[in-house]
Amino acid sequence: MAKGILGRKVGMTSIFDENGFLIPVTVIKVEPNIVLQKKTVETDGYDAVQLGMEDLRPALANKPQIGHAAKANTAPKRFVKEIRGSDMLNYEVGQEVKVDIFSAGEFVDVTGTSKGKGYAGAIKKYNQNRGPMSHGSGYHRKAGSMGSIDPNRVFKGKGLPSRMGGETVTIQNLQVVKVDPEKNVILIKGNVPGAKKSLVIIRNAVKKSGK
Repeated sequence: MAKGILGRKVGMTSIFDENGFLIPVTVIKVEPNIVLQKKTVETDGYDAVQLGMEDLRPALANKPQIGHAAKANTAPKRFVKEIRGSDMLNYEVGQEVKVDIFSAGEFVDVTGTSKGKGYAGAIKKYNQNRGPMSHGSGYHRKAGSMGSIDPNRVFKGKGLPSRMGGETVTIQNLQVVKVDPEKNVILIKGNVPGAKKSLVIIRNAVKKSGK
């Protein structure tokens, strides 16, 4: 079943399970998502549901956003993402998608934007090897070979020093430990990508089925 919801990462903590084992978990605040639009194969070429989370301040909303949200009888949303899959089409425009769409024991894939780490060298960023540090070696942490002589250019994809982090990252097969509908909170075992207060997308795991 293809399903998903938008949330905001709060941070990490740990809880004890029923057997007394300590489990590290990531706390994700999931405010009710509003269905802003339904897309089908007949009208758009694919099945998906457009979800919105957190109201946008009126001063920041433009007329297209206001008109689009008005079709769902809601305010313009700060975060808008699509969740693909025909199973989400059971929800109607304007309906709320809440955290209880998931339950404890399920496996999910969590997508977020990784922390930015600034300018980094190839050794840190791509795990490349350094040169020897002794015996008069003049090569320690330099860039190394740029590739072949002919053609006389650097091939696309060559790992070089550049900005590290700030990329879209998905961690798969994370287990849902607890869902609290009253507090709109979901606890996921282990860590998820992104900094605190960052937006994350929780989808059901594509490589695992059921619990």
